[in-house]
Amino acid sequence: MYRIQFIVSLTSSRLILLMMQLIIFMLAVLSAAAATGGLDPPPGCDRRCGDVDIPYPFGTTEGCALESKFLINCNKSTGDPILGKNLLVTNISIQNHEITIEAYIGKSCYDRKGQPTYDDWSSLTLPFYTVFSSKNKFVVIGCDSYAYLLGTYENDSNSYSTGCTTTCGSIRRVSADGSCSGIGCCQTEIPAGLRSTEIHTYSFNNHTEVKDFNPCTYAFVVEQDKFHFSKDYITNFTQDRQPLVLEWAISNDTCGRNATAYKMDGLSGYYCKCNPGYIGNPYLCHDCQDFNECESSDNHNCTVNELCVNLQGSYTCKPKHQPDQLLAIKLTVGAAIGLIGLLVSSFWLYLIIKKRELIVMKEKFFRQNGGLILQQKLSQQKGHSKQNAKIFSEQELKKATLNYKESTIIGQGGFGTVYRGTLEDNKVVAIKKSKIVDRTQIEQFINEVIVLSQIDHKNVVQLLGCCLETEVPLLVYEFVPNGTLSESIHEKNRASNLPWEVRLRIAAETAEALSYLHSSATPIIHRDVKSSNILLDNYTAKVSDFGASKLVLMDQNEVATIMQGTLGYLDPEYLLTNQLTDKSDVYSFGVVLVELLTGKKALALDRPEEERSLAICFLQSLKEGRLLEILETRIVKEDNREQVKEVAELAKRCLNLKGDDRPTMKEVAMELEGLRKMEKHPWINSELNSEEIQYNSELNSEEIQYLLAETTPNAYQECNDGRITTAAYDSIKDHVTLDFSGR
Repeated sequence: MYRIQFIVSLTSSRLILLMMQLIIFMLAVLSAAAATGGLDPPPGCDRRCGDVDIPYPFGTTEGCALESKFLINCNKSTGDPILGKNLLVTNISIQNHEITIEAYIGKSCYDRKGQPTYDDWSSLTLPFYTVFSSKNKFVVIGCDSYAYLLGTYENDSNSYSTGCTTTCGSIRRVSADGSCSGIGCCQTEIPAGLRSTEIHTYSFNNHTEVKDFNPCTYAFVVEQDKFHFSKDYITNFTQDRQPLVLEWAISNDTCGRNATAYKMDGLSGYYCKCNPGYIGNPYLCHDCQDFNECESSDNHNCTVNELCVNLQGSYTCKPKHQPDQLLAIKLTVGAAIGLIGLLVSSFWLYLIIKKRELIVMKEKFFRQNGGLILQQKLSQQKGHSKQNAKIFSEQELKKATLNYKESTIIGQGGFGTVYRGTLEDNKVVAIKKSKIVDRTQIEQFINEVIVLSQIDHKNVVQLLGCCLETEVPLLVYEFVPNGTLSESIHEKNRASNLPWEVRLRIAAETAEALSYLHSSATPIIHRDVKSSNILLDNYTAKVSDFGASKLVLMDQNEVATIMQGTLGYLDPEYLLTNQLTDKSDVYSFGVVLVELLTGKKALALDRPEEERSLAICFLQSLKEGRLLEILETRIVKEDNREQVKEVAELAKRCLNLKGDDRPTMKEVAMELEGLRKMEKHPWINSELNSEEIQYNSELNSEEIQYLLAETTPNAYQECNDGRITTAAYDSIKDHVTLDFSGR
C-alpha cells in the first residue's frame, strides 16, 4: 500500500503546448511577485478599532504594521485607537496619506479682578509625522487675546513662530457666526513640515475690560473644514480638543503592484498611489485592481454613439455596431475561459505533485524506520502470538490528537512529548512522539517493539503499536488516567488518600510486574524503575516507560551497556561497573519501597547533605535504630506495625550494595504478597521502641561513599529530566524514553 506509481502521459502536441503555456504563466506570476516584494502583512490582523478603520501600512500590532511608527494602540476597554502616548485617532486616509487626531487646545482664563484662574499651554510632538499645512489653520478666540504658535521643522534646527491677535470692546462687535475676521476670532495659515508645535495664550489686560462676557483666551490648530466660529464661543468655549490633520510617509519607495511611489514635497519619505485606472490600497502587493470606468458615465467621456470598453488600467471608446465587436467579445470570453481553465489545471497539477511528494516521503520514512522488517516479523508471528503490534498510519494519529493540538499534551521529557489521543473506535491512547532516532539500530528497535507489544500483564502499561511514516517513529500505548505514584505520594492533597493498605498493594503489584518482565521468554530489564514510572489506574499499579529497557538473551546473566537511569534510584554497582543485571531493577524498586514508607523523594537537593539521598538516609536510620523517625507517621498504626517492619527489612535487603546479596524480583513479589495476606496480630507494646527495630545492617556508610567516589565525573552526565547516561548508545532509549501519565 506504500507503492504508488504516478504517470503523466501527453498524447498530443496540443496538450504539450498547453503545458508549456502553463509553465510560462507560472514563471510570470512568480516574477511579478518577486518584483513587488513581500509587503502584505500576515492574515488575521485586526483592521478596525472602535469606529475607525485601520488600513495597512497601519496596524494594531507590530507584525500587522509596516513600520513601528504606524502602530496604533487599540484600547480594548474604550474602543479608542491611540497614536503615540495619548493622541486619539479619528480617521486614517490611504489615498491622501493623512491621519486625523484630536489635539488639545491652549487656554488661559482670568477672574473679574484680572487674576489668572487657568493657564494651560498646548504642545504636540510628532517625531514621524508633520502637520498638514494645507488642511489646518491656527485659530485664536477672545476679545482681549493674542497667542503664539511655536514649532520646529523636519531636519532643521531653526524654529518657527507666528501669532494672531483679536480684540473687541463689546459682544456686539464680534464677527458673525461662521466668520473669523479678527474681531473675537482670528486665524492664520501655517507652514509645511512642522514636526512639533507649542501654543501659548495671553491677554493684553487680563480680560478686565471684557470680563462681563469674555473671561478666557483660546488658541488651537484645527482642520480647516471642521471649525466654524460662533459668537457663543466668546462667552463659553467648552471644547478641550479639536481635530487636526497630520501627514505621514513611508521610509522607502516600495509600493504594491500597479502603484507608484511619490516623494514628499520638501520632506523626507514617500507615499504610494494606485496608477490611473486602478483602485485599492497601494501599500499592499496586489490590492490595486483595475477600475471599470465603463460602469458609470461619470468615469469616462464616451459619447452616446460610442461603446465604452474597459481595459486594464484604462478604457477605450468604440463606435457602436462595429463589425468586429462580436468577435472581440468572443475573443475576450474565450481568453477568460482559457485562463480560468489554465489556473484550474495548474492547481490540480500542484495538488497531485504535492500528494505524490507526501506519499514518497511517507514511504521513505517507513523504510528508514524498519517498516518492512516489522511487517515481515509480524507476518511470521500470525497464529503464534496472543497480540501483535499494530502499525498505525500517520493520518490516524493526527486525527486522534487533533493534529497534535497543544491541549492534548499530557507529558513532556528529555526525549519527546506524549499526547492523549482518541482512536476511531473511541479507544483512548497515549501517543509518544520522540525527538531523535538512531538509524543504525532500526532492527534492534523493531525487535524490542515486537517484544514489548507482547507483554500481557495487568500491571504493565501495554505498547499497542507504532507509526513509522514520520521521520521519528511514534509509539502508541495504553492510556492510564490517574497520574503517577510519585504524584500520589508527594502531593499533599493526594498523599492523604494513600493509606498503608493501598501502598502495600501498589508495591506488591509493581513487584509482580517486574518479576514477570524478568522471567518472560525474552527477559526484560526495565532499568529505570521509579515512582514516576508507576502509573495508577484507580490505585492499580501499572509499570510504564520502557524507554531505558534492555532485552536480555536467555544465556546472559549480565549485560554491558551504557549508563541509563535516574539519580536517586540508580544501582551503585551498575554505576561503578556498567554491568546491567536484573538486580539493578531490584535496587531501584527498593528505593520505591522507601518512598512508600517515608513519603520522601528519592533525591532532594534542598535537604541537608547527609539526607539528600533517601536510600542512604534510610539505611543509616535502620543502622542507628531510628526507623520510626523516618517513617511517614500517617501510615503507622497499631495493627500494621509488623507489616511496616517487614517491608522496611525487605527494602534494606533490596538496597544491598552487592547485587548478589539482593533478593530476586520474584522473591520480593512473593514476600510482599505474603505480607498482604498475613493475618493481623495485636502488638504487645503500644509503641515501636528502639530496641524492637534494631537491625544488624550490613551496610557501611564509608563503603557507600567509597563506591560512589570511584565513579569518575566523566563516567556519566545528568540529563534535564534527572536521568543519567553515558556517551554510548542504547537502541530503544531514543524511541521510548519518556515519562508519561494520563491526567
